[in-house]
Amino acid sequence: MPELLEKPVRPKGHECCGGGCCPCIWDHYYDALGRWEEQQEKLQQQQQTESAEAEQTQA
Repeated sequence: MPELLEKPVRPKGHECCGGGCCPCIWDHYYDALGRWEEQQEKLQQQQQTESAEAEQTQA
C-alpha cells in the first residue's frame, strides 16, 4: 500500500511574496492538494468496494 499523504496546509497570506515566482508557494500547495484529493478519492472507492464485497459474503 502506498504511503498515506497528509493533507497539505494552506499557505498563509504572508508566505507568498507576490513577486511572481515560478514555481510559487501556491503552485506547490495546489499540486500537493491535488495529489492528496486523488488519493482520498481512491481510498474512498476502495472502502466502498470492500464494504460491498463484505455484504455479499454475508448474504
